[in-house]
Amino acid sequence: MKNRIPDSELEIMMVIWEAQEPVNTDYILERLSDKDWTRQTLLKLLSRLEKRGFVTYYKDGKYKMYSPMIKRENYLKEESKSFLDRMHFGSVTNLVSTLYNGNALSDSDLAELEAYIKETREGDKDA
Repeated sequence: MKNRIPDSELEIMMVIWEAQEPVNTDYILERLSDKDWTRQTLLKLLSRLEKRGFVTYYKDGKYKMYSPMIKRENYLKEESKSFLDRMHFGSVTNLVSTLYNGNALSDSDLAELEAYIKETREGDKDA
């Protein structure tokens, strides 16, 4: 893993990943219209992402077309593992307990988690 992406840059990456094709700054700014960013701010953040190896670009006329250099699933997997290790000492039980005790998990969330665990275990038995 290259390293952690700061939140503002992660928002840009989410737009690029969701597009599933190369995008230009106009496309990104449209999807981040709730941000008060200038084009210059966006270009600076994209430049940081490019220097750190998260995005690449090619020129299409006057536009730079940006693409991810790392798959969303791979980044999220690494970031989730890092978060679990840093904040919960690598313990999923600590994470779930913190969410549950903080009232961040609803009964439907717990039911969904139970269904996922059951489905995963049944899938492992079939393999």
